[in-house]
Amino acid sequence: MAKNLVIVESPAKAHTIEKYLGSDFKVLASVGHIRKDIKVDKETFDVTYEIDPEHTKIISELKKETKNADKIWLATDEDREGESISWHLLEVLKLPKNTARITFHEITKPALESAIKNPRTVDMDMVSSQQARQTLDMLVGYDLSDIVRKKVPGAISAGRVQSPALRLIVERERQIEKFDSKFTFKITGSFDGFLASYNGKNPETENDAKNLLEKLINQDYKVEKINETESLKANPVPFTTAALQIEANSKLGFSARTTMSAAQGLYQAGLITYHRTDSLNLSSQAIAEIANYIESTFGKQYLKTRHFKTKDTSAQEAHEAIRPTDVTRTAAGKNDYEKKLYKLIWSRTIATQMASAKVAKTNIELSHDFVANGEVVVFDGFLKVYGKSKDTELPKLKKGDSVNCQEIVAKQTFAKPPARYTEGSLVKKLEELGIGRPSTYASIMTAIQARNYVIKGESEGEEREVVELKVTPTDNQAKRELTKEKFGANKGKLIPTPIGELVADFLTDNFKNIVDYKFTANIEKDLDLVAEAKLERVKMLRDFYKPFRDSVLIANGVERYNNSRLLGHHPETGKPIYAKVGKNGGFIQLGDNEKETKEKPTFAPLPKRKSVKTVTLEQALKQLELPSLPRELGQAPDGITLIAANGPFGPYLKGGKYNIPIKDHDPYTVTFEEVLPLYQAKIDSIIADWDDIMIINGAYGPYVKGPGRRNNVKIPKDINPKSLTKAQAEEMLKNKPKTVAKARRGKRGTRKTKTAKTAKK
Repeated sequence: MAKNLVIVESPAKAHTIEKYLGSDFKVLASVGHIRKDIKVDKETFDVTYEIDPEHTKIISELKKETKNADKIWLATDEDREGESISWHLLEVLKLPKNTARITFHEITKPALESAIKNPRTVDMDMVSSQQARQTLDMLVGYDLSDIVRKKVPGAISAGRVQSPALRLIVERERQIEKFDSKFTFKITGSFDGFLASYNGKNPETENDAKNLLEKLINQDYKVEKINETESLKANPVPFTTAALQIEANSKLGFSARTTMSAAQGLYQAGLITYHRTDSLNLSSQAIAEIANYIESTFGKQYLKTRHFKTKDTSAQEAHEAIRPTDVTRTAAGKNDYEKKLYKLIWSRTIATQMASAKVAKTNIELSHDFVANGEVVVFDGFLKVYGKSKDTELPKLKKGDSVNCQEIVAKQTFAKPPARYTEGSLVKKLEELGIGRPSTYASIMTAIQARNYVIKGESEGEEREVVELKVTPTDNQAKRELTKEKFGANKGKLIPTPIGELVADFLTDNFKNIVDYKFTANIEKDLDLVAEAKLERVKMLRDFYKPFRDSVLIANGVERYNNSRLLGHHPETGKPIYAKVGKNGGFIQLGDNEKETKEKPTFAPLPKRKSVKTVTLEQALKQLELPSLPRELGQAPDGITLIAANGPFGPYLKGGKYNIPIKDHDPYTVTFEEVLPLYQAKIDSIIADWDDIMIINGAYGPYVKGPGRRNNVKIPKDINPKSLTKAQAEEMLKNKPKTVAKARRGKRGTRKTKTAKTAKK
């Protein structure tokens, strides 16, 4: 029997820790929160908790083991939520208040041994701060969601931190809608094998551009000035949670949730330090190990040790930045996501302790306002492991040298609107504003998308014609060419849905504080003060809740908020034309409601990139001319009629019993010729079809598809999918591995069924 019982949050973490601590220690997992808050007294702010029924067996085992152990160690995560879990364990398991509480920011033998030597007790100030956050979110979530559901069509709920994030996305979309994409003609010239840009005023019309080109091609060009400078490229700083999410989104295309899931796996396996942190600090021991690795691998000239300090003195969870626990391990992870993320963390960590890159920059000014810029990497430094080095070399010239002009080009260049947020850039903006904390960013991204307030764009952009004018010394006259370029790509970008815009507008009109960036950031500061015992929890909650509750009572009296706009009347029928938002999004309506007129109105979708507020009468009339859905396109060679339709998950092609997504096509205008290959590809992908069960050859290999959504199982490589029987396919579905959603059940943030067992604290 083990003398010591260590309780952690995760089974994977438990296994890693037990390996290091030895036979005198038994490590068990609480599997996240063992109870949850179900009710808050709005006068006293007392919270009622209940035990999660799925944790009943776990709690029984923990109670049994605590009785048999000589000493108990609470080793949940080192952040506020981990502290809260330890407190719940104290309460439910009826442990003494002086039970040893240990924390560590990496799962390594030295870190664990150090933690065992330096125990403390549960920090009740941190617990109070976490309780305050949960209470705030519950109060706001319940009251705000209730009023939003009543007043906004299609709205599901609203949250304290998600609402400002939604407002940011909506405001950016409005900026894009108002943006006037003017163009100028950007001029570049080819001179003796190098390119130079025209530094004068770019012409705004094609005729002006043509005249300027024909004037410039006949000039003599000389070098008027050469500027040569040498500069250093700054090294990156170590990863905080937010910085990791931003960089993983930018470089790897990972969502915030994917990043945190992969980081969790790496941390629990003992491969990286704790992944929820605001700190830029690297321990002296870690810096020494990194320095030794750099010097022995790349040479002393690549080494430059640095110590980093966190700017925000209130940074919670501030122990160390995210780094590998063993810097000599250059690759790690149990799947592709973890391997890619580990490589990113490893290379970033190494780069922070390497010499800066040295670049030589050359700037050549030519007569008639042409300028050429070149950059050559003299010493790659940290770029050897993190970043790219690209040389743009210029020829060796001196002042007064003549250069020959081979060609001058004027290209029609459109001004770019503000960029939509990605998950990474939104996390960066939230961090800048002081909204949210490392552990909350991923849940914010998930919440606003799960509620259908925001979607991720999938378009690679649309094509437009661009004018290019070219002239050479032998031509004297500019030649006109038309090329094509893509614009408006939104793949991976966060786009508000019409319902999302409506919710943001409703909250801005009726709950200014909830969507106010400074107000939300100040709440985070108050929570920090609670954790530091500088502000009492109940006072903080009372100061927030009373004015919030007054806003709820006022908002209860406002009319239903559907943002309907009368655009005008149909020129032939005289019927009114509206732009409206319903539970499935924005739409155009011709005619009044059926209850009033006894005549069914006609509906059409909003035009692309238009909202209820920006669509015009002319655009609405064009939309009303579109054919109605579903629409027949023609018959496939096998006799099946192909039909274009729209559903809750977007446009799709109906071919017999098969529904095929056609997200890259408009169901109102898509042609039979465009969809036939999609239908044929679907038919060709089906290996076997038993109605409710199918075997399909998908993008990632063959799999069995069962009844319902997401009821799939991958077929192993050593099994021939063509040889499977229906019974074998059914057996594979029955014994498929647990889904990610099921595997996560019981962890932080998941909601569970109520039980009768409650505790009031």
